[in-house]
Amino acid sequence: MPIDAHFPAALQPLFEPKRYKILFGGRGGGKSWGIANYLLAQANSRPTRILCCREYQTSIRESVHRLLSDMIRSHGLVHRFKVLDTAIREVRNGQEVEGGSEFIFEGLRHNAGKIRSLEGLDKVWVEEAANVSKTSWDVLIPTIRKDGSEIIVSFNPELESDETYQRFIAHPPRDAVLMKVNYDANPWFPEVLRREMEDLRQRDPDSYAHVYLGECRLTLDGAIYAKELRDATEEGRITSVPYDPNKPVSVYFDLGWQDLTTAWFAQHIAGEVRLIDYLEGSQRAFPSYLRELQAREYVYATIWLPHDAEAKQLGTGRSIEEITRAAGWRVRIVPRLSVADGISAARTLFPTIWFDRERCADGLQALRHYRYDLDPNGQFSRAPLHDHASHGADALRYVAVAMQEARRATWRDDAEALPRLIQRGSRGANLTWMTR
Repeated sequence: MPIDAHFPAALQPLFEPKRYKILFGGRGGGKSWGIANYLLAQANSRPTRILCCREYQTSIRESVHRLLSDMIRSHGLVHRFKVLDTAIREVRNGQEVEGGSEFIFEGLRHNAGKIRSLEGLDKVWVEEAANVSKTSWDVLIPTIRKDGSEIIVSFNPELESDETYQRFIAHPPRDAVLMKVNYDANPWFPEVLRREMEDLRQRDPDSYAHVYLGECRLTLDGAIYAKELRDATEEGRITSVPYDPNKPVSVYFDLGWQDLTTAWFAQHIAGEVRLIDYLEGSQRAFPSYLRELQAREYVYATIWLPHDAEAKQLGTGRSIEEITRAAGWRVRIVPRLSVADGISAARTLFPTIWFDRERCADGLQALRHYRYDLDPNGQFSRAPLHDHASHGADALRYVAVAMQEARRATWRDDAEALPRLIQRGSRGANLTWMTR
């Protein structure tokens, strides 16, 4: 029995046989509603295995599970689908159908092993896809390899430089259909939202164009490194940055467990900071990151760790600093510095930084989305927003703070050596520190 659902003309391409179905645009277009109806219609007519995913999903409440459950009830399909806590499955006479239709819900980021193990998927719906990383796309897409399988992507664009926008809008793949869906394509656009839309159009036309017309922003409101990244782009410092095997690599970590652990790989050459690689993960013991470093081609100098690496861990009784030293790595601790002072140090360092466009893509996306938080009055505060973007930005801040400390150490060493050299009548005293 097909689902009786009337689809707006803008969503009709969902029924075309395409590998990629890309729905993008502003608020109120009905993208999620249309995709959910389409997938239920497919699952109701034939056995269909469907993965519903997004970049971050810490609980089922962050998925489209509720939307699909509500639609099952509204379409009178409770006899056809059993809504479980973390899945939805086809039933017949109250019993789950072996090999029947199924909806699976997963987060993409740092879940690569589980995603790769999902086989026989007919359709994938990536919801709120604007912030999906290059790494997640590179894992997901090859996994969806069944003949006739579909990848459905829905999102409200943010920055033109975001991986999802570049991959599917700026440079769409073959066998793709693009659907720009705004509020004017939705015959059920609610009146209360229409009034809010008109108010925003009068008050802030640029925000209206982004929120309701799906236009990209030039920068995010409150973006901390907007100018610095714009300068790096205009000056060609986001490009292919080759690894120089004659120079060692220093690695700068920000640590997390439930949050992200991130790291930048830097070569310091001729006054430049060349960021040649980037790493991130979640809910992994720190030795796994050390093994990942060993698996890469680089020759290493120093691992820089934040001050919380000195804390003893309850499970092992040892600190991350001790674990890293015991594994044979040279370790230094980044000096304590306020976040505001660290951001200032990073801004000072930025003109010397070069980024590898491909290997640092996820780190660059974090930097572009790093922004100040809002205070209770809706104004930007002096504190950065703590979200998925802050961890990569924190690790970059440690690069700047560590380099600042290294320069100070050089100045101290030179200053202490100079009187002794002069006293001995040396003409070879290094006076360069005085002009730095």
